[in-house]
Amino acid sequence: MLTKAGYDNDMSERFEIEEKVVEVLKTVYDPEIPVDIYNLGLIYKVDVDDDANVIIDMTLTAPGCSLADFIVEDVRLRVDGLECVKSATVNLVFEPEWNKDMMSEEARLELGLE
Repeated sequence: MLTKAGYDNDMSERFEIEEKVVEVLKTVYDPEIPVDIYNLGLIYKVDVDDDANVIIDMTLTAPGCSLADFIVEDVRLRVDGLECVKSATVNLVFEPEWNKDMMSEEARLELGLE
């Protein structure tokens, strides 16, 4: 199948798409926390299929987050906006439950937790 960019995806192209998706995820922030959602550890899985469809499993720092819809839609729109992505689906999951140990060292330093 052809992507929006017009090329077939092999394994290396899927990996390149995944890298671009991660770059975009690092531009999405929870408005209440000054660290991107990727380094916060909120992204559990990024899958890219042979047709350049992307499926992301992500969580939130708290299940009752009032900004959940905003954050999830922001992720979907930014990933779907990549030229190399045919479609983006974002699944909000709460298993396993997020905890501070899932944050990158960079995020912990940024938040003064190290």
